[in-house]
Amino acid sequence: MAYQPKPPEGWLKTNLKYYKHSGSWAWILHRITGLGLTAYIFVHIYALTSLTQGPQAFDNEMKLFTTPVFKVLEWLLFSLVLYHAFNGVRIVLVDWASGARNHKKILTVVYGLGVVLFIGMGVLMFREPLANMFASIR
Repeated sequence: MAYQPKPPEGWLKTNLKYYKHSGSWAWILHRITGLGLTAYIFVHIYALTSLTQGPQAFDNEMKLFTTPVFKVLEWLLFSLVLYHAFNGVRIVLVDWASGARNHKKILTVVYGLGVVLFIGMGVLMFREPLANMFASIR
């Protein structure tokens, strides 16, 4: 019987079937956080255009950014920066410092340190609003 190639599958279907190891997930998350940070930089530049409309317009926009919704978004932005930065350091260690033998241990440190700092930043950012919320319950 002659060779009959399989019909081509879509890119997404092929990638979803692929078994992902810890390094694969690190690669995927690094790309996602990079895209998120790129999107943020455009939003940030757009937000700064209110400076061209005078100090009052800028102050009004800054008041909007202090609302609880934006505080949570800022906290999530911090998670993107954390992961992207720490994973970038991990990549350098793996590539240049013979870290390939220990890449899973380094990745565990990246995840652990990221979670600890993410929670710590949440405590710092939301300590006052949470204290005020629970003070009103008493």
